[in-house]
Amino acid sequence: MAGVNASKHLDNPFKRNWLITGLWALVAVYLIYSVQTMGLSWTRFSEGLGHAGQLFDRMFPPNFERWELLLSGLAESLEIAIIASVTGIFLSLFLGLFAARNLMPSWVTIPMRGLIALCRTFHPVIIAILFVKSVGFGALAGILTLVVASIGFIAKLFAEAIEEISLKQVEAIRATGAGFVSLILFSVMPQVFSRFIGFSTYQLDSNLRNSTMVGIVGAGGLGGTLFSAFQRFDYDFVAAILITIIVLIMFGEFLSNIVRRIFR
Repeated sequence: MAGVNASKHLDNPFKRNWLITGLWALVAVYLIYSVQTMGLSWTRFSEGLGHAGQLFDRMFPPNFERWELLLSGLAESLEIAIIASVTGIFLSLFLGLFAARNLMPSWVTIPMRGLIALCRTFHPVIIAILFVKSVGFGALAGILTLVVASIGFIAKLFAEAIEEISLKQVEAIRATGAGFVSLILFSVMPQVFSRFIGFSTYQLDSNLRNSTMVGIVGAGGLGGTLFSAFQRFDYDFVAAILITIIVLIMFGEFLSNIVRRIFR
């Protein structure tokens, strides 16, 4: 008996899982294969650093002489982001509600969830290209792109937030004989309102960034100005545009913090 007990104490309590070890080995082999296939090397990386140094030398000091063109693109990016955010948030409020499985029947939630999933399937640049081909160059394509992106993000998270609410409040309001609208306003929204504000402010911040990106493919905003400056090798003006974008993003972060403090 003593020998049996001793052997039990000598057993390794942390036995190796050979399945997990094999999976990690496959991942390592695939990474090595991918690096070799794509031709990645330290020489190429070091040469790229040298080219980057030359690029930064040409970018500084930034050139703000064409400030009117800069402000025009900035104003258009702001307009695209704000219009798209307001529209996308408003639509997401209803789509997220209809996608909540604890409030709606499956014949409503399934197509709504499919629509929301479709909205977040593609990157905003791909969606922007489709809208540019559909409605032409300009701000409208950018607004439609960011509306789709907003729905794909906010509606999904809003539906999940509704599915996590306590149904006790819902039943209490329902017991009073309240209608569906009153049920949503007085039992559902109070439980998810702060989270919905958080989702909305984050999406506004994201749209401010994306409004400068979709312009690269012709969907309006400061991105178009940036792309044109790159094509002209006007790198000092590129630096001015990039600094302006940074200021825009910082402004969006400041605005988001104010909104969170108000509705906290």
